[in-house]
Amino acid sequence: MNLIKQFTILVVVCFAGEVLHHIIPLPVPASIYGLILMFAALHLKVMPLDSVEKISDGLLGIMPLLFIPSTVGLILAWDILKIWWLEFLIIGIGSTIAVFFVSGHVTQLVIKIMKRFHHD
Repeated sequence: MNLIKQFTILVVVCFAGEVLHHIIPLPVPASIYGLILMFAALHLKVMPLDSVEKISDGLLGIMPLLFIPSTVGLILAWDILKIWWLEFLIIGIGSTIAVFFVSGHVTQLVIKIMKRFHHD
């Protein structure tokens, strides 16, 4: 499948996530709805993995470039941010540790549930 078709599939899933974000009144970002839709489509085999695999690998390969605009924004706003640099550092480190902790526990829980589900 060509890259344009694969990219179109990703864009359609992202757009569906945006639509769900506006329909469902939860404080959930549209990208999360898109991720859930993509996971469900792949897991339920509605969409085969090879229909998005090549473009996904390509986007993962260039992901560091996607952080350049936000990094430049932080550098440009340094005059404002330098007053609270320590607070930002503490919050950044603390939230990163919290995300690691929660992600690890959720992953372990999902693995246990999947093992139980596949053994029954």
